[in-house]
Amino acid sequence: TPEVMKREEEELDTDQETDRLLGQQYTDTESGYYNKNESSRRKSKSNDGPVTDPKVLIEGVLFRAKYLGSTQLVCEGQPTKATRMMQAEEAVSRIKAPTGESQPSTEVDLFISTEKIMVLNTDLKEIMMDHGLRTISYIADIGELVVIMARRRLLPQDGEEPQLIGSTPKMICHVFESEEAQFIAQSIGQAFQVAYMEFLKANGIEDNSFVKEMDYQEVLNSQEIFGDELAMFAKKELQKEVVVPKAKGEILGVVIVESGWGSMLPTIVLANLCPTGPAARCGHLNIGDQVIAINGVSLVGLPLSTCQQYIKNTKNKTAVKLTAVSCPPVVEVKIKRPDTKYQLGFSVQNGVICSLLRGGIAERGGVRVGHRIIEINGQSVVAVPHERIVNLLATSVGEIAMKTMPTSMYRLLTGQETPVYI
Repeated sequence: TPEVMKREEEELDTDQETDRLLGQQYTDTESGYYNKNESSRRKSKSNDGPVTDPKVLIEGVLFRAKYLGSTQLVCEGQPTKATRMMQAEEAVSRIKAPTGESQPSTEVDLFISTEKIMVLNTDLKEIMMDHGLRTISYIADIGELVVIMARRRLLPQDGEEPQLIGSTPKMICHVFESEEAQFIAQSIGQAFQVAYMEFLKANGIEDNSFVKEMDYQEVLNSQEIFGDELAMFAKKELQKEVVVPKAKGEILGVVIVESGWGSMLPTIVLANLCPTGPAARCGHLNIGDQVIAINGVSLVGLPLSTCQQYIKNTKNKTAVKLTAVSCPPVVEVKIKRPDTKYQLGFSVQNGVICSLLRGGIAERGGVRVGHRIIEINGQSVVAVPHERIVNLLATSVGEIAMKTMPTSMYRLLTGQETPVYI
């Protein structure tokens, strides 16, 4: 009966069982969990993204991974996400071998469904672990590592007194390595959502807001991260080292602005060059170039005021070395929106992007806070009223192409602001 099955599952959920899982594998081939039908469910997930199809998640899907090991952590109260992430990192630090040392591992198939998560030994056809989905408390992907945390219920050993209510529970953390770590974590999260939807359906409950959230998640998964910022900044050959000769006491002659919140790599942008200044005279810098270091000091992620101060501090030098990446002053944005019922995820005021939904399709498409929209789907909106811009965005579907630039740069280039060079 369901009650008996629940009791048997809880009896397995003990400290002794955890120790056994850490020390050995167990075989359960007769149970039918690992058979030819199960193995045939494994899709080729490489570069496909997370599994989002409810039917696939209900039946179950397999990911190939390497099992690195497991450890136990104390779990008190209701930890925040930040605490859970710290626990995941602690589990990794316990299990991951130091750099240069060999890492013990076992090739496994990670079976994910709306009912359970199982770890199957690929070579020996053995079930190494079997956790009900409801026992999973947190999933984290750290680079190519996945940490799955499962709650463990403590039962007294022979001769021990039953533990008092409120005693400290423990949590078992399993660590896996896979190139698809992020997809695995997202697929498990999706399994939770599908399980909840199936629960609502079985009980005749409608939750339209949750269904909308699921729909939006599918739209989000289809939105590629647009732009090649990371590729540009990661490739050394695309970076230019510019030495700017100048007189002692002479300013560099530049105006800098922030690249905009939402940038993959936040840094500063050359918004204007004084025609007679050292930066313009050297002939190797252009408006739109993103400066990532000055005299060997990285400017990435620093506040604009700090970057300005670094530049001002070079006034008494006779040469300044800038590390920059050549970028056009206009940023291209591409957003995929199948229907107007899906929010774009950003707000506009008089053509300026003033807020952005973190993790939404707009951010993934390249939208940045503080940028002025120049063009929407090939149509200039430079002199277009606010209401018209909002209407264009509200009614646009399919692939929405925009061109934007930092507002300060736009105002300088159009003569609306007088440049103050530093």
